[in-house]
Amino acid sequence: MIAFDFDIDRMLYCIPPEKNDIENVRKILRDHKEVKFVSLVGIDMNGNDTDEKIPVQLFIKDFEKIMESGVQTDGSSVVLPKIASLNNARIDIVPDRNANWYVDYNYIHQDLNTGLPVGTLRIPSFLVHNSDTEVGSRVLLRNCTEVFKSQLMELIEKHPYALENVGMVDVKPEDIAEIVLTSATELEFWVKTPEDIADREKLCTAQILKEHYWKRTVGPVRKALEKTIMILDKYGIEIEMGHKEVGGVTAQMNNSGDYDHIMEQLEIDWKFSTAIQAADNENMVKHVVRDIFRIHDLEVTFEAKPMLGVAGSGEHTHLGVAAKLKNGKTFNLFSPRDMHEDFLSPIGYGALMGLMKNYEVVNPFVAPNNDAFNRLKPGYEAPVCVVTSLGHAPDVPSRNRTVMLGLIRDIESKAATRFELRGPCPTANTFLIIGSAYMAMLDGIRAVLENNKESKDLEQSLSKAMGEEDFYLETDRIYRSEENIYEVYDLEAMDRCFGRAPRTVWENLQAFDKFEEKTAVLKVGNAFTEELLQSYKESMKMKWVAELYNRIVPNHMDVIRKTVKHNDETYNDYDEALWEKIDELRHSLGKNSVGHDCLLKRAIDSLDAGHYEEASRMQLEMQEKIEEMTRLYELYKRNMF
Repeated sequence: MIAFDFDIDRMLYCIPPEKNDIENVRKILRDHKEVKFVSLVGIDMNGNDTDEKIPVQLFIKDFEKIMESGVQTDGSSVVLPKIASLNNARIDIVPDRNANWYVDYNYIHQDLNTGLPVGTLRIPSFLVHNSDTEVGSRVLLRNCTEVFKSQLMELIEKHPYALENVGMVDVKPEDIAEIVLTSATELEFWVKTPEDIADREKLCTAQILKEHYWKRTVGPVRKALEKTIMILDKYGIEIEMGHKEVGGVTAQMNNSGDYDHIMEQLEIDWKFSTAIQAADNENMVKHVVRDIFRIHDLEVTFEAKPMLGVAGSGEHTHLGVAAKLKNGKTFNLFSPRDMHEDFLSPIGYGALMGLMKNYEVVNPFVAPNNDAFNRLKPGYEAPVCVVTSLGHAPDVPSRNRTVMLGLIRDIESKAATRFELRGPCPTANTFLIIGSAYMAMLDGIRAVLENNKESKDLEQSLSKAMGEEDFYLETDRIYRSEENIYEVYDLEAMDRCFGRAPRTVWENLQAFDKFEEKTAVLKVGNAFTEELLQSYKESMKMKWVAELYNRIVPNHMDVIRKTVKHNDETYNDYDEALWEKIDELRHSLGKNSVGHDCLLKRAIDSLDAGHYEEASRMQLEMQEKIEEMTRLYELYKRNMF
């Protein structure tokens, strides 16, 4: 373990927007000589961030030039398919002066003069193609928030009754200074000692018994978690809590008094910020978490489902909308006039209904990769049904953990009303999740206000029965349930009542073409340009193909090869019967013969031929057979002496 004996109070963590002029920046960096480099952080369509090292002296010398035109890279450095091609690859990374600039510290590289770790000032930035077209994930989120805020103001001006319904008595549209979009994420992750292999049965048992949920951390996990919270609070991110999640097994202490065989799931939560700052915050939090746990000899993974059959990691995303008045007062636009009478205001209901109705084109951002679909399976706490929950009564709120979108409210605090989108996972692109969600919300708000709907009417709309017509929501769908979805509905009923959820990345990707009217909702006000949407679709497809081809199929083959027959003196007919079933699955999955190709090879051939629909079906079949083979093999091994 690396010694962590720095004076964290002497270190620089953040330069806020009001202090990023040349005079302040020069003085701040002169006072913090541990900061040696500057990095401009652009976010591509896959959510990858750029990182280059500009010496501080050169940054200060060229400050105005860098602020205006950034630094150049090329399309091979970022994922921008259909935009930055090999023969048209110029990309500029241009600083955002309206965001917090954070310092990223290298805790294994100490500056000898200051005794502090070497720091890099990371400046959130926009990507610009060919000097004139802004591209990338931060650009999309910025565009979405600008369109949402401007068009919501126009709707309020035309339909001022909406203000009365949030308790803004005697407030006129012209009294509003700005619309504020607030967001935050809950970050879950697994930590473990390097090289340790998980015992899935022990993890499953501990999970069922809830032996770790919100329990006390110990050893290096406790130290790393506490240090992470302390460091993150210095950034001004305002950490609310860190705690153990449901997954994990008890660590073991070796003869040296050190803990090993660590395998635990943790969560860190922090306060709300504006939409784009919230996404920037999450990006920085992940870097800090990885670095702090690494110097405590612990590996961190943000994968949504690092181990099949064991609790996955989510990243619940909270979404809110408020109006800030010119006199300084702030009103939550989702909260009703009377919290005891109604769940939501008309604007709140509209936002909820818009996200529910248009969720098919939000889901490709929520579940963009194979990792996400490994987590989003029926039967676990991760939600798969596009349905919401309000609560049993306005003054009896509930937290239904089986729904995709939950309403969070506090009777005593109107400011707390918000939505919790429970589908996202830590490997998804939060910039695009938040942006697409707000565009879907805007569509519902527009429908509600243009039809002059009141809260009571809208509660009935949202609670409508299957087959009941509505002014906005689709007829053959159910949108609200206060029940445990997994207990009340079987898989067939889920598909029928809430819409069939996509099961692979390819199926999810087809939503943009299948639901053209809903895709158009994303493009309102040119928030999602066609160019950026096509770029995202291509990047999503490329990643899916690459993972299936180079990771999933080879991993399946490794599992097949490790599934071997045991022979000992106790071997009996029960073992033989089990092995016959296992061996049949092994051969159908991974063994070619003359005139017959195995499933894994046929999947690869489909990808090579560009037959993605076929490859998607085979992916599901592979997964089903691998899971069945693994289940049978565990039974087989248990019967061996």
